[in-house]
Amino acid sequence: MDNGLTRRHFFYGSLLAGAVPAVGFGSSPSLKMLGYKSPNEKLNVAAIGAGGQGASNIQAIAAENIVALCDVDDKNAARMFTAYPKAPKYRDFRQMLDKEGKNIDAVVIAIPDHMHATAGMWCMERGKHIYLQKPLVRTVFEARQMKLAAAKYGVATQMGNQGSAETGLRRAVEVIQAGVIGKPLELHVWTNRPIWPQGLERPKGQDPVPATLNWDCWLGPAAKRPYKKDIYDPFKWRGWYEFGTGALGDMACHTVNMPFRSLKLGYPKVVECELASRMYPETFPLTSRIRFEFPEREGLPPLKFWWYDGNPSQAFKPVRPPAEAVKEIISTMGKLPESGALVIGDKGKLFSPDDYGAQFFVAMKGQDELQQGNNHEACKAVPQSIPRSPGHMQEWFRMMKEGTPAYSNFDIAAYLTEIILLGCVALRVGKKLEWDGPNMKALNAPEAAQFVKREYRPGWAA
Repeated sequence: MDNGLTRRHFFYGSLLAGAVPAVGFGSSPSLKMLGYKSPNEKLNVAAIGAGGQGASNIQAIAAENIVALCDVDDKNAARMFTAYPKAPKYRDFRQMLDKEGKNIDAVVIAIPDHMHATAGMWCMERGKHIYLQKPLVRTVFEARQMKLAAAKYGVATQMGNQGSAETGLRRAVEVIQAGVIGKPLELHVWTNRPIWPQGLERPKGQDPVPATLNWDCWLGPAAKRPYKKDIYDPFKWRGWYEFGTGALGDMACHTVNMPFRSLKLGYPKVVECELASRMYPETFPLTSRIRFEFPEREGLPPLKFWWYDGNPSQAFKPVRPPAEAVKEIISTMGKLPESGALVIGDKGKLFSPDDYGAQFFVAMKGQDELQQGNNHEACKAVPQSIPRSPGHMQEWFRMMKEGTPAYSNFDIAAYLTEIILLGCVALRVGKKLEWDGPNMKALNAPEAAQFVKREYRPGWAA
């Protein structure tokens, strides 16, 4: 490679050819994870991304041994760099893995979406367990590869959708799967995102790159472009197609997590962006409505899922679910919450107003208002069938030390991410997609392929 760094092998060829079965860690009980340690030993953990969410991740694993830190921006990472003076510091994670790899058991990753697959794959290929922030990756193709890689390399994985550990989320899954609201027919999920700039043109010109920032490493696999102050970094990258995944990537891994599990949502057969505000060539629109149609599955009837995004505090009015669908919510709460997930069955409705699924409410047919799920008479007899969590990060530690799969390990997290990111593909193609899930292609729109799999800048292939 042109940067002089070593690689054991290139990943795409063998996996894309189908050399690895599509199974997760949990389905291979005889699998021995690399870097295994006993429950009483501390793990040697490195971090890729030490500012913002990365800092929160590092604080969550502070009881383990923090052995290396990497961040492309010294300024954003300053607090964590100072907190761990003995840990070697890097701007390029490839160099960190090459030089410190023998001392690293696991890596926590919190960097912009476009870097997730590259960083995650470099770690897994070297036998490192990984905790990777949501959305797992930027493209549909990358999601598929991450699932396959986790199985191939036998590493413990967890995606950072923290609501997976919530007792309320797991209870809602039990309630829906027990048939309390009947056969599920519709799903409506909405969010108050974006809370970052999007719906805009790329500004002209360029600004001097700050001395604290390695702009080339920030770009990573993305095509080169000039640096512009306060346009991409920090945090403002989410609204740009090249770097982020918009509101869907930011929030659907949280808000769709509960219904994805409870409704057994496999591949949709149709995905379409029904409505969007003004489209721009490089950024997501300010509001959109996207429809997914799922066929019959495991005894469940066909289901339609609508995703709505847009920030109510903006000057325009974002699209939201129809009044008939949410009338019980408004009756109970006085207004429609800024975000939520609503499952409509033929016997009733289940609503979670919490992005992380911590609580849920139920209204049976004929009831005008919602009632807290745990107190609703229809829910009380439903037995517990899903183990409760010791804590989101603790699940990952337990998977590394004991082998118990984390609830959001890549076997399910990559699948959830892949389905969600189909909405981004449909938005960019601009027409209804007849989707072939197993083969990751639109049967009626070959032009969708350019948004399913990206081209990587030399030296940055995942």
